[in-house]
Amino acid sequence: MKNKSANARPLTDREEAEIQRQIAADPDDSEATDEQLAQAKPFREALPELYASIQRARGRPKADAPKEAVTLRLDPQTLQRFKATGKDWRTRMAEVLERAKI
Repeated sequence: MKNKSANARPLTDREEAEIQRQIAADPDDSEATDEQLAQAKPFREALPELYASIQRARGRPKADAPKEAVTLRLDPQTLQRFKATGKDWRTRMAEVLERAKI
């Protein structure tokens, strides 16, 4: 079995034996038989209501009008002035362009 961390040291034989002893001593953790494994279902099929209740959308919600990336050449002084206004300089530049639209 692979370690989850590339930096983790391998288990010693003694540590592995202790882990196996603890597994064997746990009455609630018996190994599944081949017959049980053959009858196993994926979680979404075994408990569809629970599966549906915990599903969530991945990523950001889709925007109704997504913004478009463009390339724009500007005078260095213009760019410096916008950058000097702070972290959200791109937003402020977009606002200025929006107000100036024809």
